[in-house]
Amino acid sequence: MRFMATYDLMETMRTTQQWLGATASAFGSYPAVAALPNPYLQWLAAWGEVTERSFARMVAKPDWGIYSVVGDDGRDHVVSIEKLVERPFGDLVHFKVQGRPEKARRVLLVAPMSGHYATLLRSTVNSLLPDAEVYITDWHNARDIPVSEGKFDIEDYTLYLVEFMRALGPDINVIAVCQPAPLTLAATAYLAELDPEAQPQTLTLIGGPIDPDVAATDVTDFGRRVTMGQLEELAIQRVGFKYKGAGRMVYPGLMQLAGFVSMNAETHSGAFANQIQKVMKGDAADHDKHNKFYDEYLAVMDMTAEFYLSTVERIFKKREIAKNAFTVKGHRVDIGKITDVAIKTVEGSKDDISAPGQCAAALTLCTGVPEEMKAGYIEIGAGHYGIFAGKSWRNHIRPLVLEFIDQHAGAHAAQARRKRAGKAGKPALKAV
Repeated sequence: MRFMATYDLMETMRTTQQWLGATASAFGSYPAVAALPNPYLQWLAAWGEVTERSFARMVAKPDWGIYSVVGDDGRDHVVSIEKLVERPFGDLVHFKVQGRPEKARRVLLVAPMSGHYATLLRSTVNSLLPDAEVYITDWHNARDIPVSEGKFDIEDYTLYLVEFMRALGPDINVIAVCQPAPLTLAATAYLAELDPEAQPQTLTLIGGPIDPDVAATDVTDFGRRVTMGQLEELAIQRVGFKYKGAGRMVYPGLMQLAGFVSMNAETHSGAFANQIQKVMKGDAADHDKHNKFYDEYLAVMDMTAEFYLSTVERIFKKREIAKNAFTVKGHRVDIGKITDVAIKTVEGSKDDISAPGQCAAALTLCTGVPEEMKAGYIEIGAGHYGIFAGKSWRNHIRPLVLEFIDQHAGAHAAQARRKRAGKAGKPALKAV
């Protein structure tokens, strides 16, 4: 399947479905058709509207849609998005609140590179902005990155995180959501050994597969059943000429989306059937609950083949992080070297992607961190999405994470002052 024709076939199928939806919507909405009292034509128009929107969203990167935040003075402050570090495969982005004094809390959100854009954490960013300076890793769609930029695997990903943490300083509080949790732990250990004054102040890991073998899920079962050769043949495709990354080997976002949907097929099919009925009755809205969720959920991005394959092989099959045997450019990363970074894990009791216990394994691995600097939390009744973006996050987890950050505030203040003083004495360099 590693051919441009296969990639283009999948894109052709998506485009065809989008066209069929647009055609059905136009036909069902034709004025002359309205004279025929046939509910089928109303259903056809509604089906077309929902179908066109759904398939069109699959190739569009969503906007952040964060325009302002209420400050302590009760006024709305404009939010601007600034790139602090720009790299071929991802940028470090700051949500700068204009006219507001800089907050003492500084938070780096490490967004997943698992098929969705960083905008999946939009509500997480929104919830933290009133109380903190928020930064995020904004990963790029592999199909838009020319082959000339080279490879990008989990070691490169880890080094990107190292660079971003160094850029922000040791008083940053890192929150890693889902997939990047093990690599964020590795990046912190890398800094602990090679550049201890650049370590983050706190590290919060949310629903990540630190040790996938602790509790089985459909994701871990799939990783055991399929060999790397089978996975490469079945999942990897070559980007077509339509995009800048023509010829790059990728794991297509559309294929990942198919996997996401298949895990809860009945739930998704029921949601779309209900939405079609609402459109027929005129009860649907452009920004209703269904559209807000699926506009984000259906927007997917391609991952580089080497990143996807190395994640499956080294994180899930060989369990290099869980065994403390992960290497970066030939250097073994020893998680036990972390000694003065406070670490918290967050899990959901009903998480069917990273089951309870997988993320908490990080606390056992961090043998150099004092017990009073460790914390683990399980949100009862919460699924995977809820622990970082849903009601559970807003009502329970977010306050606990902010409290954890405040408990360890100032721990790295001296290092931060030294690093900023050093930067102030050097000429500014533009990131490339």
